[in-house]
Amino acid sequence: MKIIVHIDAAAQWQAALAKALPQATVLTSEAPASERANADYLAVWKAPAHLLQEQTQLKGIINLGAGVDYLLKTPGLPRDVPIVKLRDAGMSELMADYVLYGVQHFYRSMDRYAKQQPNAQWQPQEVVEKSQWPVGVLGLGAIGSHVASALQQAGFPVLGWSRSPKQISGVRCFHGDDALPELLGQVQSLVTILPDTAATKHMLNAERLAQLPQGASVINPGRGSLIDEQALLESLGSGGQPGHLRGALLDVFHEEPLPANNPLWQHPKVMITPHVAAPTPLNEAIDQVISYLHAFEAGETLATVNPEAGY
Repeated sequence: MKIIVHIDAAAQWQAALAKALPQATVLTSEAPASERANADYLAVWKAPAHLLQEQTQLKGIINLGAGVDYLLKTPGLPRDVPIVKLRDAGMSELMADYVLYGVQHFYRSMDRYAKQQPNAQWQPQEVVEKSQWPVGVLGLGAIGSHVASALQQAGFPVLGWSRSPKQISGVRCFHGDDALPELLGQVQSLVTILPDTAATKHMLNAERLAQLPQGASVINPGRGSLIDEQALLESLGSGGQPGHLRGALLDVFHEEPLPANNPLWQHPKVMITPHVAAPTPLNEAIDQVISYLHAFEAGETLATVNPEAGY
């Protein structure tokens, strides 16, 4: 069995896989092309097109992350090779930490205290009951469901939304486009954890952002394509207009790294982090990759990515 790994810190992945699978040949994408040929499996994150195009006998592709949008758009991706992706693999807990911080940031008025500090302004802000701070979570896959449950366990009312019906203990679940306005109109903080697909592009456009209550906040650790950035800027207030949204915590963007001239950098209501909400923990991810490889080799049925759906 030959496995080619392409990801940042590929040497670590190579060493871990080689140790766990001593009978396999494990190479990184930096190996000579002649050695990379005839691989059985690719374990990749944002693989270059040539790596996909040069393979002729792949049995499977393992996407080393939860989002498959980059892989599905890569030229040369073989359409007859099954694709699996990391599902949770330790990312859920990290994502929940990030989202809980974001919600608490606005709930406990940390954004307001940050504005007061340069003026030496000592002004305590009101703390409302958590029951008065409903949080919406768009996307209820493995990670989104964990995030919704974590928010509910922290004491916030949680409204979740997905394309198809879902049931999560303690969470009010909505589904389908027709139900989205009802959710948006009720939440103080909105969290987006949806995949990047044709159906989700600019899902939060001007119309839907306007459906959020006055003073609501947006937290996006999902995909940059989910939000129309210009519409978000207008909703936050720009050009002297106040806007009706209180603020945004953004981890993902249409273009990454976010260009230095993007107005989001300078907007006083925006906090930016560099796509760090849920980095993949190596040990848990390795265990999942190994289980996938064993399942492929045994001919077991796996939950594969649907390229048409985009996840």
